[in-house]
Amino acid sequence: MQKLTITRPDDWHLHLRDGAALKAVLPYTVRQFARAIIMPNLKPPIRSVADAAAYRDRILAAIPEGQQFEPLMTLYLTDNTSPDDILRAKESQFIKAVKYYPAGATTNSDSGVTDIQKGDRVFEAMQQVDMPLLLHGEVTDNDVDTFDREKVFIERHLIPLKQRFPNLRVVLEHITTSDAVQYVLSANTIAATITPQHLLFNRNALFKGGLCPHFYCLPILKREEHRQALLQAAISGNPKFFLGTDSAPHTRTSKESSCGCAGCFSALHALELYAEAFESVKALDKLEAFASFYGPDFYQLPRNTERITLSKTTWRIPDEVPFMESGLVPLGAGQEMTWQMV
Repeated sequence: MQKLTITRPDDWHLHLRDGAALKAVLPYTVRQFARAIIMPNLKPPIRSVADAAAYRDRILAAIPEGQQFEPLMTLYLTDNTSPDDILRAKESQFIKAVKYYPAGATTNSDSGVTDIQKGDRVFEAMQQVDMPLLLHGEVTDNDVDTFDREKVFIERHLIPLKQRFPNLRVVLEHITTSDAVQYVLSANTIAATITPQHLLFNRNALFKGGLCPHFYCLPILKREEHRQALLQAAISGNPKFFLGTDSAPHTRTSKESSCGCAGCFSALHALELYAEAFESVKALDKLEAFASFYGPDFYQLPRNTERITLSKTTWRIPDEVPFMESGLVPLGAGQEMTWQMV
């Protein structure tokens, strides 16, 4: 196969930041994706309809001239979020979900939820108006190993949550383990996004030839057996699994520091990365549904009609792209790719 033409996909998990950073990275996403679920973990976070509307306006203003893109907004769940906030979000029509971060779990999550049961009144309202809940599914307890935090979150918090609210639509975002795959397969009204880094790399990538900060993300890369489980889920044709890059831009200096930030930047070449992953298991015919159909179906939105094409072409991921004061290192910088969007 020398060319692959598919329906234009959407990104169901994306970090755009704000200000100059937003203007620098948005064109990469717009080039490939028609829509994206926009993460609300700014400083300060997007906690209200007014916050989301203002952020949406800034995103729309940054879209390159002559191109089209729809930002799908989310609210940041805090201990103080109210059922009324959910009703107003649903009425807005441009807010499509609410994002749960455990306090301190990842970048800009300090305002996150301290106890998931504190959100029960909000979850009840979300269930009633059919507003999806997006989960960063990790515990932050110091006594839980970093590599076990997703598994423990499912056992301690997600299973009880779904028992309390069986009709709440949930997306377990950026899943990283076979445990998550099995739970998503077993439960109702739940789906999962899968990132390119978790499909292509295992935790050895963090330490190949030294400490490699540009492979550091949260949830962290896991063992090879878990990567294989994610690949099988992605190519399975099960509509519970769909594309979400979790692309997260950080400056080179903030990654290559004594306390480097978590996040992989993949917006530059996301579709090419997914194509590499699917081709590695001879499943390119499964990419279109994973990238373009299952996400909008879960979010109850129309599928896109425009088409895009990937060509079989060898090219090299740049070592760095311009960004803020010190540049931005893409996922897999310096490596050769064999698919390229035309």
